[in-house]
Amino acid sequence: MDRELDMFIDHLRVTKRASAHTVRSYSSDIVQFMCFVRESEGENARTDTVDYLMIRRYLAHLQRTGRAKISASRKLASLRAFFRFLAGRKLIGTDPTVGVSSPRQDKRLPTFLREDQVDRLMQMPDGSTPAGLRDRALLEMLYATGMRVSELVSLSLRDLHGSAEEIRVMGKGAKQRIVLTGSASREALAEYLSAGRPVLAAKSTAPGNALFLNARGTRLTDRSVRRIVDKYIGAVSDSLKVSPHTMRHTFATHLLANGADLRAVQELLGHSSVATTQIYTHVTRERMKEVYDKAHPRARE
Repeated sequence: MDRELDMFIDHLRVTKRASAHTVRSYSSDIVQFMCFVRESEGENARTDTVDYLMIRRYLAHLQRTGRAKISASRKLASLRAFFRFLAGRKLIGTDPTVGVSSPRQDKRLPTFLREDQVDRLMQMPDGSTPAGLRDRALLEMLYATGMRVSELVSLSLRDLHGSAEEIRVMGKGAKQRIVLTGSASREALAEYLSAGRPVLAAKSTAPGNALFLNARGTRLTDRSVRRIVDKYIGAVSDSLKVSPHTMRHTFATHLLANGADLRAVQELLGHSSVATTQIYTHVTRERMKEVYDKAHPRARE
């Protein structure tokens, strides 16, 4: 089983050009499944003996141990890709994941900020410090572009062209796309580049070309951005359950609420399918219902 996993990981890295984060996620999911199989079948268990019943028992095990449905669905998706790869190379007779349904997901609308909360959020970083200038530029960029956090931290100085009205980013599956910036984000970025980044870069002997730097003068990580975003959003609203995607959700929701075309938002977000983007139409519809109920004189009669 370990040999097949190594082959699959090489396939992800070389053929699919998957990101390091994606490779780690697939590897972790598949290793967890292998441990379950070995506990059930013994150390000599093989991938070609895994059947659909084993897959279903594993999903039941995840449910019994309290794993969220979305987590179980992701792990099943990893197993689908793994066994499809093995079947395609004739390393197993049949794909055991065929016909196994994903756990039915509870419909959950994404968390987002109101426009007044975004205004307060952008005023919170201390513009008199290099870190504060960085944080404001970072928050403005996330809100203006809808970038994933992983895309933001991978940006380098060479990705900025001219006035930085458009930025080319590398998205999931090594797919490039163009994101747009607004005047507020460009102004915050310009202040950071002139007065913030040089101070942070001086902390390192080799800062490189990373756009956003930490206190040691090296590239910010996804986890660091999570802490930064959590800190400021927590100050704006202690009732929101935030994630690194909060600003991305806010970006999409506000665009659609103000009349943006769904296909345009899909392209800006880098979604391969418009179905993924459509969840934000449900968000704006729920918001419209709230406004209607509060504003219409006969809505509550």
